[in-house]
Amino acid sequence: MHVRVVAHITARPETLAAVREVLVGFIEPTRKEAGCISYELLQDNVDPCQFTFVEEWVSDEALDIHLRTLHLSAGAASLGPLMAAPMDVRRCTLIA
Repeated sequence: MHVRVVAHITARPETLAAVREVLVGFIEPTRKEAGCISYELLQDNVDPCQFTFVEEWVSDEALDIHLRTLHLSAGAASLGPLMAAPMDVRRCTLIA
């Protein structure tokens, strides 16, 4: 069964551009990973400091490999001081 992920990232207003740049940097290498079905980044229309990744992976194993990639771990480390709140990442199962 495929694994869905919803990840919420909140930038501080003064770091919005930097956060967006880091997040956009995840897209191309992640979409090339084995096991990645879809990987989309959304930005809230009302609060532009709110970003959401919506992802689909072929398995938990593929997602776990993704979470250990250099591009993700390096980018996530650089996001720490730029975020207004801790990242909220949830693995989900499609119901309907």
